[in-house]
Amino acid sequence: MNSPIHRAFPASRLRRNRVDDFTRRLVREHRLSVDNLIFPVFVLEGEGQREAVPSMPGVERLSIDLLVEQAAELVELGIPAVALFPVVAPEDRSLSASAAWDSQGLIARTIRALKQAHPELGVITDVALDPYTSHGQDGIIDNDGYVLNDVTVEALVNQALCHADAGADMVAPSDMMDGRIGAIRQALEENGHINTRIMAYSAKYASSYYGPFRDALGTSSTLGKSSKETYQMDPGNSDEALHEVAMDLAEGADMVMVKPGMPYLDIVYRVKHELKVPTFVYQVSGEYAMHMAAAENGWLDGDKVMMESLLAMRRAGADGILTYFAVRAARILQQRG
Repeated sequence: MNSPIHRAFPASRLRRNRVDDFTRRLVREHRLSVDNLIFPVFVLEGEGQREAVPSMPGVERLSIDLLVEQAAELVELGIPAVALFPVVAPEDRSLSASAAWDSQGLIARTIRALKQAHPELGVITDVALDPYTSHGQDGIIDNDGYVLNDVTVEALVNQALCHADAGADMVAPSDMMDGRIGAIRQALEENGHINTRIMAYSAKYASSYYGPFRDALGTSSTLGKSSKETYQMDPGNSDEALHEVAMDLAEGADMVMVKPGMPYLDIVYRVKHELKVPTFVYQVSGEYAMHMAAAENGWLDGDKVMMESLLAMRRAGADGILTYFAVRAARILQQRG
């Protein structure tokens, strides 16, 4: 370890600064705040609809009216933003994914309802086609099932404009198509959405941690045994993540994201410390499910490992964390004052 100060024991007793609570607080290098939390939510059609997600204990799919009610608590807790994910009925899925940019569709109506009821709450939308495709891939496919990049980008632009027109504060392309950030940025500028931010899923890995999320959206069955390895990143690569992030920034991303979270904190660290840009991380459904399962079996202290995991993401360099623990963590932080 390189340090300008080298003191030998007992001149240096590092435990001295750990001896009591006030000293530990004074010298703590990283802190978790409610300002760092973004709450991902699943929205479905209907009124008064509430559905549990079995593989994600405590997480529910909510209809727009119930989500608007829940958002009141988010505002009270000081959570800055929600990230919206649609539960799309099978009959609304297609090869073209055209429901993704329906101005009267589920997400557009959700955006308008949230912004009308809680204008101070940030609304982030997922720009990706997988909830809307009949095959569960994040794009338009050819006859062999290969996801076509440029045709998909055109669809993503339509989707991003639909969300911006409805009032989304931030669009978050999570598809990993090449060139989509530049195309979306250009379209937003040309259509007067100059302040609509882009949170790019720049380093999204072809991970096995997404299973419960796909259960929540109902896309597990449509995707089947297919994979997304031809467009999401190889888990063995880290230098490539830096190239992806740099390209998205050059094309107009305002902030970038690494996904998943804890298994990829080395990537978060590299992005933040090498590029020094607003860096976000997604504590994905599989991470949440593992924490919850261990806690429910009494193997781990649920609140303590939750807070430790979130602090680890801050320590790695994350400015913001998408986490299904956002409400629970915010309540603990509020209690701490």
